[in-house]
Amino acid sequence: MININSENRAVQLDGWKRDLNSRMKAGFILLDKHPGPTSHQLSAWAKNILKLDKLAHGGTLDPFASGVLPLLLGKAMKLTPLILKHEKTYIASFKFNSKVNLEDIETKIKQFSGKIYNVPPEISAVKIQVRTRNIKKLKILDFDGINLLLEMDCEAGTYVRTFARDLGLLMDKKITLKELRRSKSGIFDEKKCISMTQLSDALWKLNELGDDSAMLKILNPIEELVKNFQRIIVKPSAHESIKNGAMIMIPAVSHISSKIKKGDTIVIQSNEGIVLAIAEAKLDSATITVKEKGSVAQPKHVFI
Repeated sequence: MININSENRAVQLDGWKRDLNSRMKAGFILLDKHPGPTSHQLSAWAKNILKLDKLAHGGTLDPFASGVLPLLLGKAMKLTPLILKHEKTYIASFKFNSKVNLEDIETKIKQFSGKIYNVPPEISAVKIQVRTRNIKKLKILDFDGINLLLEMDCEAGTYVRTFARDLGLLMDKKITLKELRRSKSGIFDEKKCISMTQLSDALWKLNELGDDSAMLKILNPIEELVKNFQRIIVKPSAHESIKNGAMIMIPAVSHISSKIKKGDTIVIQSNEGIVLAIAEAKLDSATITVKEKGSVAQPKHVFI
């Protein structure tokens, strides 16, 4: 019989038991990007010092911006499209060319809630294209009549420079974006990030002293990327077929999450809480529990 679990510890992912080598092959680093270099330059530098064949960043930040920049290692790069869809939170510092009142700003920024047309400025780090993006929250953190500190929760791909330009047009003012920091990307916030210096120090400790403790704290297991996904736990006898990309059948399933819907991107995991694959659900949870045979999910990305 297949068990449905929502909060049961049996379905919890736990990749922290993975050793350093395993995390290097499929893990990620949350980097606190500093202003200056491009996201690509920092990724290339990290790839070089880690001596990896494959490493990519998840979500471009302009050179002058700082903040959360996920670096995906090895097989974790397969999840880049999922990371790029993460909602973002930014802290932006703007400067007006002349004094304005707080009430006027509060009235105008309300017009930017919800879906907006968002065209990147010419100096953006991405190619020019018109986008519609959803701004979920705009919160004024500080204002002195000239300088505005704003927190923005928004859909991935939102251009903050464009927001500054458009707000200036509404208020008939010139607005300069002075500083920009990404404080959150999806479920990851800046508190969990490390600097390039910390990464270098951890590598020195590993290479010179043979101590991997610092690297194990820095290198997050792939399970942390997908811990909020609906999941299916499969029996050990199914691991080999999953490794070969075979369809997952009902007899191979021991536990499932309670809210799986047909077509969802889900996690296939072992009894030990290790990610085996990312798959597309072929049935919903309720249907899986009443059927005795048939296909449950098709692996898309395999990690064993």
